[in-house]
Amino acid sequence: MQKDSKIYIAGHKGMVGSAIWRVLSKKGYTNLIGKSSKELDLRNQAQVNDFMSTEAPEVIIDAAARVGGILANNDYPYQFLMENLQIQNNLIDAALKNDVEKFVFLGSSCIYPKFAPQPLKEEYLLTDTLEPTNEWYAIAKITGVKASQAIRKQFGKDYVSLMPTNLYGTYDNFDLNTSHVLPAMMRKFHEAKENGNTPVALWGSGTPMREFLFVDDMAEAVVFAVENKLPDFLYNVGTGEDLTIKELAETIQSIVGHTGEIVWDSSKPDGTPRKLMDVSKMHELGWKHRVGLQEGIEKTYQWFKDNIESVKKVTI
Repeated sequence: MQKDSKIYIAGHKGMVGSAIWRVLSKKGYTNLIGKSSKELDLRNQAQVNDFMSTEAPEVIIDAAARVGGILANNDYPYQFLMENLQIQNNLIDAALKNDVEKFVFLGSSCIYPKFAPQPLKEEYLLTDTLEPTNEWYAIAKITGVKASQAIRKQFGKDYVSLMPTNLYGTYDNFDLNTSHVLPAMMRKFHEAKENGNTPVALWGSGTPMREFLFVDDMAEAVVFAVENKLPDFLYNVGTGEDLTIKELAETIQSIVGHTGEIVWDSSKPDGTPRKLMDVSKMHELGWKHRVGLQEGIEKTYQWFKDNIESVKKVTI
């Protein structure tokens, strides 16, 4: 890769896309392209084709997606399936038609079966049924993985898929209706602290185990894939370490400084019992995460406090 190579980051204003932009800029890449959803609707095939033929990027990083937690996935199954299919299919197909040599597709650990052996290995893809609460998003992302693999197989292009574990960090979505578990907890504990340390109600039993990766580490993994030709089509990206949701809640509660009660609502779904990533393939190639969970949550909470007014306005 040359430092002036034209790199298009789809979703460059989101948590992941903006982190990738920051890392690339820090490493000296000077020809980065980003378009807001108002400037370019990635669900519109004609717009994407026109953009790709006009800009002719050398590298495409697909960090654009409709995302959300259990509630959002459950309430909007059609949008989570169709909009993600539209976004990624338009980008992948336009990249192929415009002879883009390198494409990095980002997905999620939810592509793996609900009861797959732990830790999750890449070869477990499509070996069993998915978690029902987010199967719509998962099916879309699996399609992106297989489309990228098909192009790699048929046309010999360097199209690779990275599957991150649960991501969190600066510029996260803190909308309680659509956010993932960690930022939702952070906002709940913060607002409860501000209201006199009132009790905080959390979904489920607190027993499921989850793995979390700070978004800057994910961005470093993406740049690693951009700068190197990875030998396989699919790679997990994570820490290889997990903890219970209850332990996560207590960690966030301590960092925020909330001293009230935590109330677990066991009538709400837990989701997949455990999702730990096997990240040995990326480790063997030379990438490894740097930011520990405590440090990452502290950085995220500081950003949350510094941007509290804009955070309150964030919606999907």
